[in-house]
Amino acid sequence: MARIAYILLTHKDPEGVIAQAERLTAAGDFVAIHFDANANPADFDKIRTVLASNASVVFAKRRVKCGWGEWSLVEASLLAVRAAVEAFPRATHFYMLSGDCMPIKSAEYAHDFLDREDIDYIEAVDFFNSDWIKTGIREERLIYRHYFNERTQKEWFYRSMNLQRRLGLSRKVPADIQMQIGSQWWCLRRRTIEQLLNFCDRRGDVMRFFRTTWIPDETFFQTLVRHLVPEAEIRCRTLTFLMFTDYGMPVTFYNDHYDLLLSQDFIFARKISPQAKELKARLGALYTSHNVRFQISNEGRSLFKFLTGRGRIGRRFAPRFWEKESTLGRERQLMMVTCKKWHVAKRLVERVRQVTNMPAIEYLFNEDSTPLPDLGGIQNTLEKRTRHRRALVRMLFDYWQTDKLVLCIDPANVDLMQDFYNDKATVRLLEIECDFSDDYLIGHARRVGLAGDRTPQATIDRLLPTIRYDVKFESDRIRDAGFRNLHRIRQSASVDENTLPLAEFLDIPVENAREIAATEYLFVD
Repeated sequence: MARIAYILLTHKDPEGVIAQAERLTAAGDFVAIHFDANANPADFDKIRTVLASNASVVFAKRRVKCGWGEWSLVEASLLAVRAAVEAFPRATHFYMLSGDCMPIKSAEYAHDFLDREDIDYIEAVDFFNSDWIKTGIREERLIYRHYFNERTQKEWFYRSMNLQRRLGLSRKVPADIQMQIGSQWWCLRRRTIEQLLNFCDRRGDVMRFFRTTWIPDETFFQTLVRHLVPEAEIRCRTLTFLMFTDYGMPVTFYNDHYDLLLSQDFIFARKISPQAKELKARLGALYTSHNVRFQISNEGRSLFKFLTGRGRIGRRFAPRFWEKESTLGRERQLMMVTCKKWHVAKRLVERVRQVTNMPAIEYLFNEDSTPLPDLGGIQNTLEKRTRHRRALVRMLFDYWQTDKLVLCIDPANVDLMQDFYNDKATVRLLEIECDFSDDYLIGHARRVGLAGDRTPQATIDRLLPTIRYDVKFESDRIRDAGFRNLHRIRQSASVDENTLPLAEFLDIPVENAREIAATEYLFVD
């Protein structure tokens, strides 16, 4: 049976490191830890003290100061790998992890998965002919020697590279290796690791080359494994589920991503938010569980691409002033109204303003014309509003000096709702369920360009069921998202039936909610 030695690179959260090590070893696996030498020495001492009696945990014999993009990350990995090889002769596989990773399958599942095929799992594609690198320098990573860190010593990094370019000091890749690139989160068999370490001991020229490349943790193991292992024994993929925004920033997972994570065809996931304590607890318990069946749908990346195509696409590396603080605040209440008939939601929030004097905004993420105060430019375009959504809403709270705010959101924008639900504020959602006549749906199709005045009736007849299903699908997605504090009012319900959900949603007296629910023209088309 497979037994895994986890190579854990970390630099913070000693309690989390201890919990991770105890969890993994409790299932019969091993852990080798490299704790960044830049980190607080007291944190490392705590980890060593607590785990000292655990025979399935070993520490790298030497700690190095790690910097993103530097050789130090590969050096730290090698130190931990060597410690694991020496300490755990029964380990059959070696799996690279970070402190932000959590299992999304049980140990039982992981062992069975690795026993199925005698292969290595590492993402490794051709460095020069693939599109793996999305932004930034490419061949310059390799052909010039890098002695400075681009993130912390940007000026010297580019000054050194440009000087080498002017002086013609470029170099070639070692002749007998073909450069590969891919994710640094790999899982390799023991014999592959032993071959790799032996190669490192023999080939000083290759080691010297990689020591001065930029971001070698994306090329070193990937290149050497491809060099040493037959292609038929490699699966070009990682077993760690991770995603990146269009800006190259890693996507973070929160408490409500549990079901999505379990359905992915991976063993671990990265990155898990430090605040996602419930998610960590559930995933931690999952790893040592038995007889769990996993339904693999593997839609995570396509779902993220779909959602971000309609909402937030990432954060810039140099934030403007409104990007520096984007939480709404624990003491605040955000109330979202969602309805496919926008005019119904607008009438409702107008009545909320009239009856309660509570600030209420219409479809600010859908309509450029939504009236907004001057907030320093963030309110100018829909793209800015959506990209800096939490910051925008926080500034509206501040502008009106209120702890309660109502806004309208289109039911298709589940990602917007989810993002606000991930905030520390108290968030509530009101779904207004309307009746949709065929005439209304035909008018909707014409408004959004699906039909025109001359569209044949036969085409419209075929189109109507699809449009009606699309409306229902949006409502089902809201229900399936599992949002807490979800309330509903219905066009077909009585005033009395709609009063209580409104009172609970707005946190107002029942008599005020009844006044709003009794608005005669609320649902009129």
